[in-house]
Amino acid sequence: MKIFADYHTHTLYSHGKGTIQQNVEAAQRKGLKEIAITDHGPGHILYGVKKKDILKMKKEIERIRPLFPQIRIRFGLEANIIGESGQLDVDGEMIRQLDILLAGYHFGALSSNLGSTLKIHGGNILARYFPTVDRKIRVLNTDAVVAAIYQYPIDILTHPGAKANIDTKEVAKAAAQRGTAMEINSSHDNLTIEYIRIAAKEGVKFAISSDAHRPEEVGNVALALQKAMEAGLDASQVINAEGYRGGRK
Repeated sequence: MKIFADYHTHTLYSHGKGTIQQNVEAAQRKGLKEIAITDHGPGHILYGVKKKDILKMKKEIERIRPLFPQIRIRFGLEANIIGESGQLDVDGEMIRQLDILLAGYHFGALSSNLGSTLKIHGGNILARYFPTVDRKIRVLNTDAVVAAIYQYPIDILTHPGAKANIDTKEVAKAAAQRGTAMEINSSHDNLTIEYIRIAAKEGVKFAISSDAHRPEEVGNVALALQKAMEAGLDASQVINAEGYRGGRK
């Protein structure tokens, strides 16, 4: 299986260590045909992109596209799931600026509803120490992720289960229904071979990503690719693999 695109990369606009152009140059050197710039949504208190920079990033990408005609550069965000009802920290206007929308759960992402924020974040922290809390928060996490999938045009669900316990089967059902790919992330080891197989049975598609935070990490997907192949996936099930049958957005 050959991967032609890396749809999950970060830059200095959030907590990456390189510029947009440096990420693109790295992708081109590695022979990729596409790259997405997907910094964190603005709701993260530590490294969310500033709202005023979203249009600036879009214009920067538009400026450098003619310099790299061999590679497709897509502008996106990795939005944060910020509440138990599946809210994301992006609005309709932000989404309209994007070529691709990623979303995932992250600690440190806040909503205007403090009670909802405390419930989901506090529960996931306590779940590390108390099994009874873990069982309850797993239901809340799953409901939140499924709700987000149905409310927003999410292209890729990032590192599902990495930051919060979820029911993989239920999330995969929703993702398959909505055409949202589930990510196999080279920087997070949470999506096990067993989980990939469970999700695949629901007919969901996958994306294999680097989650690069440095330019040199762009396109480094060997670990995720190995896991996908061990789980029995083929190119027809991976949206950024040559041979994918679903077509490109």
